[in-house]
Amino acid sequence: MRGIRTLAPTLTAAATAGTLLLAGCAGAGGDPASQGHGPEGPQVTVTPAAGSGDAPLGAPVKAAVQGGTLLSVAVKDGDGAALPGHLTGGGTGWVSDRDVRPGTTYRVTSTATAGRGGGGADGKKSFTASFTTRKAPRTNKLTNAPAGGSTVGTGMPVSILFDHPVDKARRAAVEKTLKVTTKPRVEGSWGWVKDYGGKDRIDWRPKDPWPAGTKVSVRGALGGLDSGAGGWFARDYDFDFTIGPDHKGVIDVPGHTLTLYDGDKKVDTLKGSAGSQETPTRGGVHTVRSKNASETMDSATIGYGNQWSLPSKWVTHLTASGTFLHSAPWNKQLGTANNSHGCFGMTEADAKTAYDFLLIGSTVEVKGSSSTEKTDVGNGLEDWQESWAQWKRRSALT
Repeated sequence: MRGIRTLAPTLTAAATAGTLLLAGCAGAGGDPASQGHGPEGPQVTVTPAAGSGDAPLGAPVKAAVQGGTLLSVAVKDGDGAALPGHLTGGGTGWVSDRDVRPGTTYRVTSTATAGRGGGGADGKKSFTASFTTRKAPRTNKLTNAPAGGSTVGTGMPVSILFDHPVDKARRAAVEKTLKVTTKPRVEGSWGWVKDYGGKDRIDWRPKDPWPAGTKVSVRGALGGLDSGAGGWFARDYDFDFTIGPDHKGVIDVPGHTLTLYDGDKKVDTLKGSAGSQETPTRGGVHTVRSKNASETMDSATIGYGNQWSLPSKWVTHLTASGTFLHSAPWNKQLGTANNSHGCFGMTEADAKTAYDFLLIGSTVEVKGSSSTEKTDVGNGLEDWQESWAQWKRRSALT
């Protein structure tokens, strides 16, 4: 191991692997034995070893002092972002609150003083060291919904989709790093979900629909955390969004209508056609997950081969499996019969009304359906398909 030169003190590497022994200089006129060449004066040991380009992952940064008291320790990466931590043992040690991130260079700056409990100015010394962590063999990333800065409906969950699996044994640790802060305060819980596409997902759902105007901040201190077979998280993920007006819809299947509400106020009632007895529209509370101004209704995408391929406009997506609100100009029984394959079809004008009124994250409740099939929560943003008690059981911390 090689020595590291700083502005004032001299740093000498310890003979043991994984640590660095830092020896500081005394003030001018001090005993020569205390000027980094003898046992006198405080000495600071940092782990991982300074100068290392292959420091191990899954561990915090530590500092320990001999012959004195630590006054402060600061650890920063190459971008100047701090790795927070705290003093231990009455100032004899320091440990970071989080583990190091993969492929990151850290600089450690510490100040110590001779003796226990502090000392004079002549006994105060500063030390610096740096090291680089090894690269992760595999990196796990995520996609968050809603997008940062967006305004969404009152049913929108916080949804985090992972690129790679998160081991069940690691889920509690991952969940602990994820924080949701709201203004005003809103009760909610994280829940683990298997997304319709097969990937692992974790959602945060409020107990009740969001109050309109709520400000939501999500902080994910994931950098340096191991997700298991899926790999290491290399960075943190933070995003904010706002809850918009309480726009929602209610489909009355027997009545062939979609009624739009702003809070408790009825705004409009649109006529249409829900699913037939053979292919009924899924019941329960759905959440708008996405929208397209135009789209082709393709029978092959829902398991009906090449039976139809029909252009449609103003398409509002509910489930990932294909329950939509959309224009259905080919249907001559809108408002009088339910004869679709599970969607709710309308005239083009009415479909646009629904499309414009409902936000991503607005809820659409389907009442009076003959369907007995339970919609899995991962089939879109279907968190409201479960009761609050059911949802809370999905947390890895319960």
